[in-house]
Amino acid sequence: MTLVDHIWQRCRLATLSPSRQGLGLIDDGLIAARDGRIVYAGTAADAPSALDAKQRTDCDGRWISPGLIDCHTHLVYGGNRAHEFEERLAGASYEEIARAGGGIVSTVKATRQASTDELVATALPRLDALIAEGVTAIEIKSGYGLELATERRQLQAARRLAGERPISVRTTFLGAHTVPSEMAGNKQGYIDKVCNEMLPPIAAEGLADAVDAFCEGIAFSVEQTAQVFSKAKALGLPLRLHADQLSNLHGAALAARFGALSADHLEYADEDGVAAMARAGTVAVVLPGAFYFIREHQIPPIEAMRRHGVPIALATDSNPGTSPLTSLLLTMNMGATLFRLTVDECIAAVTREAARALGLFEQTGSLDAGKSCDLAIWDIERPAELVYRMGFNPLHARVWRGTSHPASSRT
Repeated sequence: MTLVDHIWQRCRLATLSPSRQGLGLIDDGLIAARDGRIVYAGTAADAPSALDAKQRTDCDGRWISPGLIDCHTHLVYGGNRAHEFEERLAGASYEEIARAGGGIVSTVKATRQASTDELVATALPRLDALIAEGVTAIEIKSGYGLELATERRQLQAARRLAGERPISVRTTFLGAHTVPSEMAGNKQGYIDKVCNEMLPPIAAEGLADAVDAFCEGIAFSVEQTAQVFSKAKALGLPLRLHADQLSNLHGAALAARFGALSADHLEYADEDGVAAMARAGTVAVVLPGAFYFIREHQIPPIEAMRRHGVPIALATDSNPGTSPLTSLLLTMNMGATLFRLTVDECIAAVTREAARALGLFEQTGSLDAGKSCDLAIWDIERPAELVYRMGFNPLHARVWRGTSHPASSRT
């Protein structure tokens, strides 16, 4: 007799296992977990005959997918930028607002004034909205401090969120987000400060799981980004990149050259950059919330990504200025309608491929034995409903590390 902690039976599975085709669908499924990890996920008929459990859940034919993963967010910040939304409606562009002292810089001012407790308190409602849709892992960036003390507070707040809610949190240091007002006109001086004064203590304190940068005309050049990446690699930190969002600076190729986990946005990435990402194993994270919110017209090169076999992830890009979005379900619908991703691509993009983008695929992102038992249990008739519906949440229950949390519960 093999005793496990929990068995979910009479369920249909979207395993997302790389050993199966498509979504890895199983009609008569069963999942068994022990010590927070999956022991078995497959057909009930093939389950070990000697399997028994301390607790059993009859899913009554419901669908189970891996827990959803939001792999690109800026969830921790002070204030909001509703006034900039009004300015954009009146015709101002994202670049014009940024150059006039708005955009990221305005959020920096509010974030610098916020304590760690305040940053946690204001982020929790946003996190709760994502958790309520089945999210079990999330990435949270800094980047609204632009000086060590506030960048540190942002990352500390993000770490604290993992103690406040049952969710896995990966933190990313984004000190190279833009130039702070006090160093206006001195991009290189600020990059030197990021590399010499900010990155070493952030790495030494274990506050960041990765390092990101904004490689763009209104932010930092390829050379300046490479300087940050070289320092981060020397400190043993994985890399990610805001790349080719507003123009083609060949950020995709830069991310690939440094072996980055992901290159994100990518609206203006070219074929050579996509091919380089494929060779490097760099995941493309596309962000339809920002595309929609700033009324972009250039669609990421999805067909090129398909041709070259680049994994595609989706994320909310939840942030105060260009994607105030806290719904990964709506993000999937946007990915399908705006970027023409298929249903299978959208679901894989917020599970399996999102895990790859965070360097977590060995731990989560699919229903495979040995992985964390992170599940989303859905009241749906077919997986396409997760992508097709707008403003509708069919989550029945969420399981994180083997422990079930009803959809109505925030904790």
